Amino acid sequence: MRCPFCKEDRDKVIDSRSSDSGRVIRRRRQCLACKRRFTTYEKTDESFKLCIVKKDKSRIPYDREKVIGGLQKACYKRPVSVEQIQQIADKVEEDIFKSFDKEVSSVFIGESVMKHLRAVDKVAYIRFASVYRGFKDAGELIDEVSRVIKEAEPLEQLKLFNE
Repeated sequence: MRCPFCKEDRDKVIDSRSSDSGRVIRRRRQCLACKRRFTTYEKTDESFKLCIVKKDKSRIPYDREKVIGGLQKACYKRPVSVEQIQQIADKVEEDIFKSFDKEVSSVFIGESVMKHLRAVDKVAYIRFASVYRGFKDAGELIDEVSRVIKEAEPLEQLKLFNE
């Protein structure tokens, strides 16, 4: 690794730690020439190998930003932080990489997003589900909202009703 300060190619690793659920290795290094310290991150490039099989059977490369974009739209003006959105995207990727190597269906990704989003914000979940599932009429939407309310705790039901 080339030192970002003196550009020498002689360093030693002082500390290594796993982060981001074991998908990234953080290494603390010290340059043997100038003695300054710097940090590097190692991450496997799994996202470029993974293809998404869409409902029409076409294939596109996996793009984490599309997952995050969908979450941001669902969480617009909701009390869901950027960190929570990132955590949901991390959990979805964890689900994907546990079960798939090269191809994953868009249905699996959508269901995984809904599962994790539902645990964070029910209203955002309903928004995402309404687009993802493409409800044909208000009755389907009402059925889904009713299911969410039935499964919620009594205090949470009151909050959902008032939102």
